[in-house]
Amino acid sequence: MHRPIRATLPALLGLIAAHAHAQTVIESAPTPVPVVTITASATSNVANDRMHAFLRAEADNADAAAAASDVNGRMGRALARARAVTGVEASTAGYSSYQVTEPNRPQRWRVSQTLVLESGDFAALSALVSKLQSTDGLVLSGLNFTVSTATRRAAEDSLTQRAIQNWQQRAQLAAAAFGTGGWRTGRVSVQTNDYARPQPMFRTAGVSAASAPVAVEGGMSDVTVTVSGEAILDTGRSR
Repeated sequence: MHRPIRATLPALLGLIAAHAHAQTVIESAPTPVPVVTITASATSNVANDRMHAFLRAEADNADAAAAASDVNGRMGRALARARAVTGVEASTAGYSSYQVTEPNRPQRWRVSQTLVLESGDFAALSALVSKLQSTDGLVLSGLNFTVSTATRRAAEDSLTQRAIQNWQQRAQLAAAAFGTGGWRTGRVSVQTNDYARPQPMFRTAGVSAASAPVAVEGGMSDVTVTVSGEAILDTGRSR
């Protein structure tokens, strides 16, 4: 036996009012604002103005202490020579000592240490590298070239203006393509990158002391500033 459902008049009125309110909220919800993500960049070729040289002192000896003494002595003289050259920064790295075992040869100890040199004077550093090879018996392991911090920042400051202008032009083109009359800037980020070209990089198996003086060419690096962000289209001014 089913009992009839009795609804009071106040309850029915309450249900009708709630439904009407929900429909009003849905109909009055704001229309999503169209947002376009745009990326633009500006790049400049900047001359590398810092030279980096890596040399190592290396010795093999059946006596580990003798091998270490040889390397330490040559590295000490090399550091003193490098520090006497104006504009050259010198530091050491990569000290190693280990036993070498090869067929049909007596066991021996190999000790090596790396000397790191940096300068904006390519000629002076090149002459020093040649001197360290011929006089102190160091071996050239590699060369590379970079853009100095001051030069890179100056380039980035100029490129930032260009990148922002390029971004604004793209935002205007997007607004026109979507049929709106204008746009405004949303969230935007600015990023910088420094891409060194590979050709100035030299790696060698070891250039001996009898080699000719090092010939160098610093080359160029690409410095890039990228602007990425939101362009909020103005639908109220649609054409």
